[in-house]
Amino acid sequence: MLKPAFKALACALSLSAATLVQAADPIVIKFSHVVAEQTPKGQGALLFKKLAEERLPGRVKVEVYPNSSLFGDGKEMEALLLGDVQLIAPSLAKFEQYTKQVQIFDLPFLFDDMAAVDRFQRSPEGQALLKSMEDKGITGLAYWHNGLKQLSANKPLREPKDARGLKFRVQASAVLEEQFKAVRANPRKMSFAEVYQGLQTGVVNGAENPYSNIYSQKMHEVQKYITESNHGLLDYMLITNTKFWNGLPDDVRSELSKIVEEVTAEVNKQADDLNQGDKQRILAAGTTEIITLTPEQRAAWREAMRPVWKKFEGEIGADLIKAAEAANQAM
Repeated sequence: MLKPAFKALACALSLSAATLVQAADPIVIKFSHVVAEQTPKGQGALLFKKLAEERLPGRVKVEVYPNSSLFGDGKEMEALLLGDVQLIAPSLAKFEQYTKQVQIFDLPFLFDDMAAVDRFQRSPEGQALLKSMEDKGITGLAYWHNGLKQLSANKPLREPKDARGLKFRVQASAVLEEQFKAVRANPRKMSFAEVYQGLQTGVVNGAENPYSNIYSQKMHEVQKYITESNHGLLDYMLITNTKFWNGLPDDVRSELSKIVEEVTAEVNKQADDLNQGDKQRILAAGTTEIITLTPEQRAAWREAMRPVWKKFEGEIGADLIKAAEAANQAM
């Protein structure tokens, strides 16, 4: 008579033990990125790992894969959507196939400085862009700064005509392609991991990057000139798989959201310091001349590239462009 009851009890205990073992397994978050660890994004990934494992001990484990060691530029978004990684921070230029509005961050000479970028990203319009891809399975968590981009080449670039005929590496972005076509240069799509070799072998003659990317990837060793143009933004959106994020226990998701907020503040605070420090290291290396544009020269570049705004106004939205432009004026 007791045998069925005993078997049921044993089965229940067995299931209970299995549940406890399962509950003890930490949630693994793979964070993949394509840049070096000493860049703002690289440091942010490591800080996220540190804080997540400190504050959620035994519940969350973060694995960081820098320098395209897990997935490269062309594969990381697909990997996120498939659930093979849980966190990536692609540059904002990577999102045009998911929402055309994010192309606003690629428009040349839209923002006067990083303070204007901050004001726009914190605005209701900027925050709405983080959630604009959830129907595609992508949840934006934060904007991470890398900095304003500088032009580099093996000839001095002082006026727009100096870029004519040069082959510039670009990310896979229609806006960035048109940006270089506007000055009669030739854009060439190339993954970030291939840029150094491309510049070294002459497959491309020039590029656009913040100082931290130029220095960390040793591009200054294969580029004779850097023009401090500050013409565009190279920021990242920290994103996760929507299904994964919504499936986390509420308390874990809440704590990770707080950690993201803290890490974002630290990344964005350090980004400018790192870029300025790497600028000085490039100068100290003595391989590259940094060209400072006069106000008139910078105005000429802006005028030459401004038609790109109009070309993409229909896709991005005139009101969104106006909101971004308004962020140049401090309140």
